[in-house]
Amino acid sequence: MTTRPGPAETVRPITPEEVRAWSRALNTGFVRPPTVSDETVDRRRAQFDLSRVRAAFTDTGRVVATFRSHEQTLTVPGGATVPTDAITNVTVTPTHRRRGLLTRMMADDLAEAKERGDVAATLIAAEYRIYGRYGFGPATSATTWEIDVPRTGLDPRWSAPEDGATIDLVDAAEYRKEGPGLHDRLRTRVAGLVSRQPSWWDRDTGLAAAPEDPWTEPYYALYRSARGEVEGLLRYRIEGKFSDAVQPVCTATVLDLFGATPAAERALWHYVCSIDWVTVVQSGLRAPDDLLPDLLPDRRAARIVKQADTMWVRILDVAAALEARSYATSGELVLEVRDEAGFAGGRFALEATPDGAVCAPSAAAPQLTLGVAELGALWLGDTSAVRLAALGRVSEEEAGAAAVADTLLRTSRRPWCPDMF
Repeated sequence: MTTRPGPAETVRPITPEEVRAWSRALNTGFVRPPTVSDETVDRRRAQFDLSRVRAAFTDTGRVVATFRSHEQTLTVPGGATVPTDAITNVTVTPTHRRRGLLTRMMADDLAEAKERGDVAATLIAAEYRIYGRYGFGPATSATTWEIDVPRTGLDPRWSAPEDGATIDLVDAAEYRKEGPGLHDRLRTRVAGLVSRQPSWWDRDTGLAAAPEDPWTEPYYALYRSARGEVEGLLRYRIEGKFSDAVQPVCTATVLDLFGATPAAERALWHYVCSIDWVTVVQSGLRAPDDLLPDLLPDRRAARIVKQADTMWVRILDVAAALEARSYATSGELVLEVRDEAGFAGGRFALEATPDGAVCAPSAAAPQLTLGVAELGALWLGDTSAVRLAALGRVSEEEAGAAAVADTLLRTSRRPWCPDMF
């Protein structure tokens, strides 16, 4: 990476007294008003692990770059979870770009993550071209649908779910109480989901609101089975609007919708599409193969309005990553993994079966050569090695090796990460 001459900046973790300056630099990098409230400063001092909050300082003590990571677990195909290093709050002040500050902060953080035993690092990339050079590959994507409610064919009159289940509107406190447990249950079923820290639930139920982040309370709903067990949750907002003909044309935006069963998911979508005055439903970030369109009698009532990559993955331990996930069939593959940073490179032999996998360093001839970023993109099952080979991003050292990789690594359902972190 080319850097331009300039004063030497110091990169290090911040102290409690530097949280405000770090927060102002963070806001500047994210083009938000730089003002930071006392409440935000106090909350960050209490919640953040400051040993994992980094900054670049000028020789006068000004913060010109920010970086933070936190503990996270990630669900891989098969339902196992692995420890990951979740990276967030990455900014470089416009006056100090192209000086290698992000490279230095990233290198320090990944080295510590590797030493801790984290299997991978994760992040949500605001800009596509930045993180590939640090070994990250796009591992999940998400789709947002816009539903034309009158066209769906659903009965506009609300009817209760089948088999004695109920949907109840609840307050933030009850949602906060029931949500984490249900989310943890679902994480064993969906590859790509990540753990949610208590602060996540506090933020989305208004307990962590700050003056600079005006809070508008959404609606909360819980789906309970006939046994009274919470099996689904829904969080949404409604934008009230009337047409020139004084007809209600309101939009409901789904902020969170999870169902432990297809019945719960179906009932929650039916509910939000049956709210009086709502003519449009925005789905929020859903898996690209979400059931939603096909839950509607007329699937054309749901049109895609956004589709993009979401979570990026950077493998730190190849053997642990490939052994943690499940495989639908048996097979063997020798991979040559390139990693310029030196965290995860090498040659590895994978022996996979539906009962488990073994992956270890190997001296055998490689069948497939790829960068660590490409391995991150393949790991959760969403990307095709055959397609990457056609793009020239992986090399087949043995004919058919990319197809073998697809047979082993691709999953029947696509991984999904709806969370911004």
